[in-house]
This record gives sequence, structure tokens and C-alpha cells, in this order.
Amino acid sequence: MPIGRSVELDELFRPASVAVIGASNRPGRVGTSLFRNILAAGFQGVVYPVNPSWKSVSGVRCYPDVASLPEAPDLAVVIVPAPSVGATIDALGARGTRGVVVISSGFREVGGAGVALEADLVARAAKYRMSVVGPNCFGVFNTDPAVSLNATFSGSLPPSGNIAFVSQSGALGAGILQYGIEEGIGFSRFVSVGNRAGVDENDLLPALARDPATQVILLYVESLANGRKFLEAAREVTEQKPVLVIKSGRTPAGERAARSHTGSLAQSGRDQLYDALFAQAGVLRSDTLGDLFRTAKIFASGLSLGGPRLVILTNSGGPGIVAADAATRNGLELPPLPPATAQTIARTLPSIASVANPLDMTADVGADHYRDTLTTLLGDPTIDAALVIATPTGTMTGASVAQALLAAKEGSTKPIVACLFGLTDLSSDVEALEEHGIPTFTFPEEGVQGLGSLARYRAWLTRPRTEVVQFSVDRPSVRATIDRARAAGTTVLPEYAARDLLRAYGIRFPKVAHATTREEAERAAESVGYPVVLKVASPDISHKTDVGGVALGIQDAAGLRAAWDRMHVRLAATAPTARIEGFEVEAQIVGGKEVLIGVQRDPSFGPIVVFGMGGIYVEVLRDVTFRLAPLRALSARHMIESVKAYPLLTGVRGERPSDVDALTEAIERISQLAVEVPEVAELDLNPMIVRASGDGVVAVDARIVLAPSSRSGPTA
Repeated sequence: MPIGRSVELDELFRPASVAVIGASNRPGRVGTSLFRNILAAGFQGVVYPVNPSWKSVSGVRCYPDVASLPEAPDLAVVIVPAPSVGATIDALGARGTRGVVVISSGFREVGGAGVALEADLVARAAKYRMSVVGPNCFGVFNTDPAVSLNATFSGSLPPSGNIAFVSQSGALGAGILQYGIEEGIGFSRFVSVGNRAGVDENDLLPALARDPATQVILLYVESLANGRKFLEAAREVTEQKPVLVIKSGRTPAGERAARSHTGSLAQSGRDQLYDALFAQAGVLRSDTLGDLFRTAKIFASGLSLGGPRLVILTNSGGPGIVAADAATRNGLELPPLPPATAQTIARTLPSIASVANPLDMTADVGADHYRDTLTTLLGDPTIDAALVIATPTGTMTGASVAQALLAAKEGSTKPIVACLFGLTDLSSDVEALEEHGIPTFTFPEEGVQGLGSLARYRAWLTRPRTEVVQFSVDRPSVRATIDRARAAGTTVLPEYAARDLLRAYGIRFPKVAHATTREEAERAAESVGYPVVLKVASPDISHKTDVGGVALGIQDAAGLRAAWDRMHVRLAATAPTARIEGFEVEAQIVGGKEVLIGVQRDPSFGPIVVFGMGGIYVEVLRDVTFRLAPLRALSARHMIESVKAYPLLTGVRGERPSDVDALTEAIERISQLAVEVPEVAELDLNPMIVRASGDGVVAVDARIVLAPSSRSGPTA
């Protein structure tokens, strides 16, 4: 939070007095509607309109300025032209107001002079240590009947509930409030953060975690104010309460030129960075607003899932199949029913019923069959949750199904989700179910998705805990390598220099020798041992394969001489201006699997570790994953397991499994380097060869791009 103080919820959500600076009686004005909304919501405190143009606003005595108020308001809502906001902040600060919501627009969002106005607002607020929401925001509300504050444009409040919502978009916030009213979704708090000049999502997360009225936190974000701070805040909050997010802007607007595979992948895969950030923090991401609120509905019901094993109970095969497909997509299991349970159920159902999972009772059953069958299923220890689908048949009504489900729920704490599929006149029945902790959905896949989110959150809460390992490092070698590069005025380390730095962090490389003449190369190959690889050494060539700067599989001296000559001809044609510092003769590693480990730095996220299957096709296939450094051992392992090609590392067609333990450690070591050596702006180990289990990993190509020299050196 730029203004330098933590957010206290009472300042924003439980004020005893509110002043609306810019309140008005003119129809269509924001100051008119917002002040009336505060009155209409039944605010339990004192509200003061402030505007020199009016003696009263909506029948309430109006004050000409802040200095004239009979007391310092706990919260001020500012709706004045942008150039006047700074002076208003000063006046409020002088009176002792600590919370301010700036509705006014015309700041950073318009560029130009607006940027300076926002900087001035921040500076003035900091002087008085104010919590500022906005500017350019939709407002805040608190549905607690003891407060009933609606300081937003919305003319009505949604029902009181346990969901807090933080939104960067004011217009979207308005639509969501209306959606909540129509769907009966209960909210506890709402904050539209606008430009986030003061309060942002990183301030609100811990504040809402402390709020006893909030059990679920929803976020709509277009960007993050500070990705690393978000990771730290959200990781703590999700240990207490679920945090659900929808992040807009999934497609990259463009790619910045980068000198490494990692840099290119990080830019083009920016949405994957957010996926990684949310996964590391235990935040559940939704693809659509509908998904977000359906998931919130599940969590707001207070359901607790003991495991991923789901049973689907239906009276129609089609919806059951749809639900089964959705269960697979959402990481839920559909275990077969134990024989004893299946026999008990079969005795009460028609002979044509399919006593499996999904369990299709057929259209011949009534509400009593739902009650008895569901009761038996919930009593089975191999079942963790139930999705119940009911379609209209015969005389069965929504009310009878609802009563059957409520009867079955008695005595069980297992989650039940209902889909009253196609039944009409359900409003009272749905209300009865949801009041008793059985959330209902229109379509079965919606309920399954919500249960899948419960399962993912349970996996987060019950995950094994590992710590960040600190490996021994040859720090003098790291410092010497960087100092030599600085002295030479280069930002791209030659491969031999990159190897020196990486070896200091315990990364293994094949035996290698440097040569500047063909004769030296021949002697080097004899020393290293055939077969060898010949590589050009140049700070100006980032991707050696692209310019013919790599020759593989050289078996003898004749092959080496031929490769040497071909490489010189090719380099003269493809990289005529490149500085050639010599050539590397390297022992060729035979066998193993190629992977990539990389580092990229981001202004918001900080150091990012990238992992994927390596080689020359990595930027085409993009089978990569990202995490923010530093990495715990479990996070490093999850990186490896999350790529699509991971099965190749487990051993196929009789192959020995790859040394995933050694690969995990290599990722951890690179993560430590990323944190400790800020001079490294981009890093590629591509490829790194993962050998068979027990044989370790070996890096066969390394590329390091240094950041500007103003950054500090490696930590002690």
C-alpha cells in the first residue's frame, strides 16, 4: 500500500459516521445517487452531506465544507472534480479522518496531468496516514445489519452473507451486485479498488482474513499491484479461508524480444505466470464470472469435503453421464460401489436400475427412493460427497425431492449438491435446500465444478509441508564471474563463464575444453574423449543452433576437422559481425531426456523459475510451467509433474525411470541462484540431460544474460 499503513476494516466497513463530500440534489449526479443509497440502505451511523451549493441534501442538513462538520467523520466518500481532491484530503486529514473512498475519476487512468494528480493524492494521504480506496472506484458496502452501509452507485444491496468481493472494475462490480441480488447470493463486504493508489488487493486480503463475517474471499483482477506481495499475503490467507479469483486478460497482448528461451516463454506465457502464482498461493482460479460465483456458492455453504470420491445419484442416464465427464475434468473420483452397498440399494430399486456410479435409478422411482438411496450412499465410508440429479417424472415434484434430500442429510456431514434438472416452480424448494446447506444448480456440471474446487482446496490445506533448502555455494566464484563480465562490458556471458557461475551452485556439466585453433580443438577432443560436441563461444550468439554454431556426434579427429571447417563457413555467412571467442569441445552425453530449467525476472513477480521439456522445440511446443522463486522441494517436484510430457520421465516401454530426484534438486538450486544473484536477468539450461534414476542430471548448454550493473551482488 503506497501510503504506508495497514488497512483496518473498521475504517472502511464499520464507521460510526460518514461524510459524502460532493453530495448533491441534482438528478443524475453521482453525489445524488450515492448519498441516497446510504440513506436507503438504513445506515446505522450518522451521515453528513458536504457541499457549499446546498443547505440540505435529501432532507439532511448539508455542510459547506469539511471544517464545518460537527465531528471528524470516520469515513469520507469523495465525489469532487479531480483537481479538488488533494485539498479535500488535506481538510479531512486535518480533522482526523482515517478512511477515504475517492469515487472521483480523472487520475492515472486518463494519463497526462491525471498521473500527477494521483501522485499528489498519495502524498497527501501519506501525510495523515489515511487508508484510501480508489480513486476512480465504485465504492464500498457492508451488509451487516448493525452497519448497513451502501457507499456505492448500486441502488440496492445484495443479501447479507459471508462472501467478500474485491474488484478492480467498477462497472463489473455493479453488474455483480445485481447478479447477487437476483441469485440470492449473500455478501459480507464489497470493495471496488479502482486505480489502487492506496488500498489494493494485497492490503485487503489479510484484513478480510481477520474479518469474522467473511468466510470466502472473491477477487476480480486485471493485473496485480505486486505479484510477489500477493503471493506472500495470499499464501497465509488461504490457510484460513478460501480465496477465489478471476483474472481477465488471458491472452498475451504481445511479446517482448528476449535473448533466451526462458525470456520468450515467460513473456508469451504470461497467463501461465498467474496460474503458477495462484497455485503457489493456494488461490482457486475461475475461467468465467459464472464459475467464480458458482464456486463461491459451494464454499459459502460451509461444506467440508473429506476426499475426492464422489457418487452421482440420478433418475436419468444422460445428465448422469454429463456429470461423470465433468467429474473427471475436475479431478474427482467416481469409485465403484462396494458390493454390500450395491446389494442394499438394489433391493429397493426397479430391476432395470443401474446400481453403479453414476447410479441411475431410472424414471420409475419417486422421492422416497431418493431419500432411502441417498441415505445408504452417505453412510458408506468409501463415499465423500454426493451429487443428486432429479428430472421431472410422473408425480414427483420439486418439493418432494427437496424434502427427501433434507431427510437423507440428517445425521450426515458429507456434502450434498443438488441439480433439480428441469423441474419448475422451484424457488421455495431451492431456498429450503440452500438454507440447510445443500447448494443447488441448474446444470449438473456446475455442481461438479464446485465440488472439484472444494477438493482442490482440501488438497491445498492437507498438502505436505516442505521448506526452502539452502545449498552450499561458492560465492567468491560467483562474484568473480560477474566482475569479469562487467569489466569486459558484456551482458551475455560466454558459455564457459555461465558454466563457472552455475557450477558454483552445484550444477553439473560434461567435461569440456576451450580451443581457438583447429589443432587445439583436436588435442581438446583427445583429452575430453570421443564422441564430442563442438560449439561456438560468442557473447553475441544466443541460440547457437540457429546459426550453425553446434555440431553433435563427432566420433573422431577427421569428423572434428570437417565440423570445424563447416562451422567457420556457416558462421561467416550467418553471424559475420559476431565476436568469436573460440570454440568449446565438450564430451557428448548419450541417452537421457532433454529438459529446460530457466530464470526470468519480472517487475511485479520478481525471479521466476521455468521448467519444461527441452531442446530446440521448446518455444514451439511450449510444454512449460512457471513458479516464483524461492521454491520449496514440493513445488519443484510439482513443476516436473505438471508438464504434459512428464510420463516420459517415469519410464516408458521398459526404460528405466529418469532421475527425478536429482532434477528436483537442480530446480531448487537454480531457484536459490535466482534469489541470491539479482544480476542474472535471464538464464537457460537448455538442454539439461536427465539420466536414468540414480545417475543424476547434466547440463549441456547454458546461457546467462546479466541485468544492468546497478543491481546488488549475491547475498551472503
